[in-house]
Amino acid sequence: MVTDRPIVVAGAGAIGCFVGGKLAASERRVALLVRPRVKTEIERFGLLLTDFDGSETKLGAGHLALSEDPSIFHSAGIVLVTVKSADTADVADQIAQHAPQDAIIVSLQNGVGNVAMLNERLGGRCVLAGMVPFNVVAMGEGRFHRSSSGDIHVGEDADNTAAALSAPGLTMRASRDITGVQWGKLIINLNNALSALSDVPLAAQLANREWRKLFADQMAEGLAAMNAAGITPVSATPIPLKWTPALLRLPDTIFNAILGRTMKIDPEARSSMWQDLKQGRRTEIDYLQGAVIALAEQNNVAVPLMRRIVALVKEAESAAKGPPGLTPQQIRGVA
Repeated sequence: MVTDRPIVVAGAGAIGCFVGGKLAASERRVALLVRPRVKTEIERFGLLLTDFDGSETKLGAGHLALSEDPSIFHSAGIVLVTVKSADTADVADQIAQHAPQDAIIVSLQNGVGNVAMLNERLGGRCVLAGMVPFNVVAMGEGRFHRSSSGDIHVGEDADNTAAALSAPGLTMRASRDITGVQWGKLIINLNNALSALSDVPLAAQLANREWRKLFADQMAEGLAAMNAAGITPVSATPIPLKWTPALLRLPDTIFNAILGRTMKIDPEARSSMWQDLKQGRRTEIDYLQGAVIALAEQNNVAVPLMRRIVALVKEAESAAKGPPGLTPQQIRGVA
């Protein structure tokens, strides 16, 4: 059975190291395809996985295989793809060349277009979409910190891959509507750019009504584009996404009572896009806001705020000076 063979994480950055580490801690055979810097860091310090609830898991480097060579896919039963969206095509070609034909490929990436790219490059293989709801921050010296809550969702399949991948502290749930789940996550991920542009922790942003109203206005544009395209995003909370913009605009005390308790989040949690700007890397803005803008163009829906946010993120990328620390008013372009 493929589930008896090693799990290989393709592109072990923050999410990949955390997920792979949790699986290795549950005695699964895990291999990480990593960049040289990450390989050196884990070999030196091991892997320390910390959580927003104060728990931690420590693994020595010997608990999992580390390699910079894609031939590590050769005996994989399951491949977890955690690379940035722009690198999906390249890693798909590596999987096609080295992984067994019957390996199950699971995309644990941001955005909604990665599974289509994987299917295009891996024709005939089993490719499943997934959604990771939580943030992980690379803290250095082998430490990876999960800063928010939530269970991973994986598309339902006959092999019950989600159940096979579940581990203590890492619940994976099978989803019949994984496309809707991915669009629901994308709507929430629109806030990644606001976190990156503001240089303000996510919890502090959600506690501030002006930031919430900005997020709400951007979310409303995204929901309008999806509605015009006939897409129904699935909420990760009991509250329907169509109600969320109105709730975000509520005064702080009412918001905290209704919505603020539905998700546990570390006071210092930051978005992956903030991390990208901080480290001078290319962001995934084209695969988040960019995907919604493309949908809006196809359906003649105006998304001016989202277009401005994309422009500001690209300016910050070009400047290569890290998160610019903008205010909500500056992001809106008003005095």
